[in-house]
Parts: sequence; C-alpha cells; structure tokens
Amino acid sequence: MSDISENELKVFVDAVTRYFSHITREQAAVKSAYLSDQEVTPGCGDYTGLITFSGGFRGCVYFSAPAQLVRSLLHDMEERDLSEYNFLDAVGEIANTIAGNARRHFGENLEISTPVTIVGLLDRIQANARARPFVILLSWKRYQASVVVDLQRVEVE
Repeated sequence: MSDISENELKVFVDAVTRYFSHITREQAAVKSAYLSDQEVTPGCGDYTGLITFSGGFRGCVYFSAPAQLVRSLLHDMEERDLSEYNFLDAVGEIANTIAGNARRHFGENLEISTPVTIVGLLDRIQANARARPFVILLSWKRYQASVVVDLQRVEVE
C-alpha cells in the first residue's frame, strides 16, 4: 500500500468547500490540515456522515459538524423541518458529495458505500486504514467542522 498525495487529499477538501459554496453561496474555509497524532481521531461535531471506500483505496472519509452548523445549513437551504432526521440527512449528503467527487477523480473502480450517519459527539473513531488519519478543520460562517480522511491506496499487483 502507498500513501495518498497532497493533490489527492485536495480532492476531498475541494469537494466540501464547493458543496458549501454551491448550496449556501458561502464557501467553507480550510483552517488547518494535519496528520492526527493518534491512532484514534476525535469527532468535532454532534452529527457525522461517514463513507467507506474500497477498490483502489481502503478506509473511510467522514464529515463531522456541530448541531448549530447543520441547523444554519438547513436554514440556508430554506428547510423548515429541523428534525434529527434532516440533520442526519444533511451530513450524509455532504459525505456522499465528498465520495462522489472522489469517485469522479479516482475512477469508477473506486467503490463507495452509502453514507452511515451518526448522532452524538464522537470521542473517538478508530483509525481504519492509517495509523495517523488526515484531519482537515473547516470554518463556515462562525462554525467549525472537520473532514477526516482515513484512506490508504491499495496497490494492484
């Protein structure tokens, strides 16, 4: 297995920043990006959308955001139903958008799961593919969110 490159990592960053720009006309800004210094990655939000990958990569990518960010996003989308179902749907849609952009970039052989959505602050998500996942901290309006990229390229022999 080999590591993903900076340009490949940018695919995930660009997907989420474009999503916010397209849906709300206000782009999310990358505050920092780093390798987690632990085997576990803290979740930074109340709601998380997670996608697993197989094919050319193995692992997962997830988007995690606080309830206030998701509420503001739904408000900007003119969604009046602020149920937990819609909060979960929103983070699942963001995760799915990230995965769809990855598939367009890496090719149709990249297999992606349907989004898994999680409620509650995540103390830890076990690293799946990498000992140190990439963490990308984002700011949108006055809220913080994270995209965690826990992927490793699978070399075809």
